[in-house]
Amino acid sequence: MNLESLLKQYDFALPKELIAQKPSRPRDSARLLIYRRKDEKIYFDVFANIAKYLPKNSVLVFNETKVVPAKLTVIKPTGGKAEILYISHDAKYIKALSNKPLSPGTVTCINDGRHLCKYNFFVQKRQTQFYFLKPNFPISQIKSILKKYGQTPLPPYIKNSPLSEKQKREQYQTVFAKQGLSVAAPTASLHFTKKLITKLKKQGIGVKFVQLDVNLGTFAPLNEQNLKTGKLHSENYSIDAKTARELSQMKKQNRPIIAVGTTVVRTLESASKTGSLAKLSGSTELFIKPGFKFQFISGLITNFHVRKSSLLMLVSAVTGRQKILQIYGQATKKRFRFFSFGDGMLIL
Repeated sequence: MNLESLLKQYDFALPKELIAQKPSRPRDSARLLIYRRKDEKIYFDVFANIAKYLPKNSVLVFNETKVVPAKLTVIKPTGGKAEILYISHDAKYIKALSNKPLSPGTVTCINDGRHLCKYNFFVQKRQTQFYFLKPNFPISQIKSILKKYGQTPLPPYIKNSPLSEKQKREQYQTVFAKQGLSVAAPTASLHFTKKLITKLKKQGIGVKFVQLDVNLGTFAPLNEQNLKTGKLHSENYSIDAKTARELSQMKKQNRPIIAVGTTVVRTLESASKTGSLAKLSGSTELFIKPGFKFQFISGLITNFHVRKSSLLMLVSAVTGRQKILQIYGQATKKRFRFFSFGDGMLIL
């Protein structure tokens, strides 16, 4: 099957007004669609009531990565401005995108409002759409530089968000975000409040955390190379050894393991070997689509995803393609809010 034929199978109609431009407040007031696979029943509720639908002794696994304000305004040698988006870094270079051309061999300054050029990047090279930038400061300081001068990037389909930068930093971030360098939030987790997590724990629901740093590939359209290799963009993940032991033991005890978000699915299934978590850190290029045999997860909490996307294919691997399109059709009729700031879904 070629790419065009495949993508047509994951298309659906969505009125533009259902693309959420800001999150529900409070977080757990978002709506919730519950789909139970064993009898194909669908229920509608609000996210705050999710506890009553979770199986007894189930375990929720969250991604505790932290979104950084990854968008920087820089001044080019010509005096013009460009916006660069931090993607990742190694020991020498920062990998970034830019909305304006940057000339290799030149220096761009971070706009500090005073044009002092205290912090700058030497444009080393361009490779495909990415620029490789050498900073004039220790690369270990990139997180603090982004925090001071950066802005929070929202997904490309959020075009009219009324949120201020301060609000974005608070609301496009989970309440338990701990560390990491993500350019996008694990959005299924945005619905959880500290109060709701405490309630779930008191009810006997397990709560565990892993980390996968989300990069821009999560929004990238699928291409022929993805089909040819059977791989997606690479993202780095890690699981604490104690957490891995506990989760592996819970799995052996047949406790339902429910991934909160597609990033957690990629993490657990990449780390899993014969039902135990074995590869506890590294990068994953896992492309999950219908036909995939899940080794570790039992269920999924997720948002409503973009049409023709790898994320929609991942969810289809849990429910079946035709079923997820039926569910999306019902959600559309019920006027659910879609995408990163939208409503949630629990698949059991």
